[in-house]
Amino acid sequence: MIPRKLFSEEHKIFRDAFRKFLEKEVVPYHEEWEKAGQVPAEAWRKAGENGFLCPWVSEELGGSGVDFLYSAIIIEECSYARVSGFLLGLHSDVVVPYIGAFGNAEQKKRWLPGCVTGETITAVAMTEPGAGSDLASITTTAVKDGDHYVINGQKTFISNGLISNLVIVAAKTNTKADPPHTGISLIVVEEGAPGFVRGRRLDKMGMKAQDTAEMYFEDCRVPCSNLLGSEGLGFIYMMQKLQQERLVCAIGSQAAAEQMLKDAVKYTKERVAFGRPISKFQNTRFKLAEMATEIEIGRAFVDRLIESHVAGKDVVTETCMAKWWVTEMAKRTADTALQLYGGYGYMLEYPICKDYMDIRVQTIFAGTTEIMKEIIGRRMGL
Repeated sequence: MIPRKLFSEEHKIFRDAFRKFLEKEVVPYHEEWEKAGQVPAEAWRKAGENGFLCPWVSEELGGSGVDFLYSAIIIEECSYARVSGFLLGLHSDVVVPYIGAFGNAEQKKRWLPGCVTGETITAVAMTEPGAGSDLASITTTAVKDGDHYVINGQKTFISNGLISNLVIVAAKTNTKADPPHTGISLIVVEEGAPGFVRGRRLDKMGMKAQDTAEMYFEDCRVPCSNLLGSEGLGFIYMMQKLQQERLVCAIGSQAAAEQMLKDAVKYTKERVAFGRPISKFQNTRFKLAEMATEIEIGRAFVDRLIESHVAGKDVVTETCMAKWWVTEMAKRTADTALQLYGGYGYMLEYPICKDYMDIRVQTIFAGTTEIMKEIIGRRMGL
């Protein structure tokens, strides 16, 4: 693989420290967390104590005030270590940035320090039973009643849905808005808000340690001071943050593919069939060569986008491209690698089996492959 020039010596020191943290505090317990269906709050607090949550937050509010490259390192290392249930990237680089970008000074002071320490664990509630990628079709409403909003509606497929104690909810504050998306606002709902009800934990194919749940809002009363930004701009805010969310998906999937290839090469060199390692068969070599080539292409593309994103460039189209192509590539990598393991690949004792289940959702959440292509087409003027 081409040497990566993105990272400074400080970044490399940080990577080493985070890798050691995962080896000590996460990897030994991840299987236990998968059985429990949830990462314990203590693990989040330990990550916060060590400076691994929201590193971009200003020092004034408890963070380190560093660039997105530190977040990229965390996302990559979680994939390399196969800790798919500990979604630090979701918290640090998808949800909390809404507060950082659109929250007022009082809101930032109130919420960001806890997000950095791990005392506050976040989720974003956009998806509904009848509205996934089509966010303009959400039906959850937030109606003003004095100095409160009264929220009614249902959300589903919410990552960190059970463990979170601060949820950013997309709701319609104007049901008559035309076009409909101009009536959507973002409101922060805190744990304990009257009328905020957690639903069941959803049983998923993969990412078993990461709790995904339903949420219900039944005349849920939230202070108007919990509105993020301005009423009616929620959809625009979500669109502005999707560049980073999709890049997060691409980074994690790219690293996962690299780890799967590394392990497949090692396995095929050790596994003997018909008197020789299966790596010596032409078909095996060709499959590994194909995977290596696609992964190299993905790495070059992802690193270019990381660099552009850190520089503040508009790479919405390119991140949509990376989101669909890299996640589909990682899915192919998992399928091809599992085939090379033969029957052993179907056994959960081999990591490739879990990889196969964990990677599948990457082409679905944060916008499906089909939605990514639709966005790209529109931005091409088609």
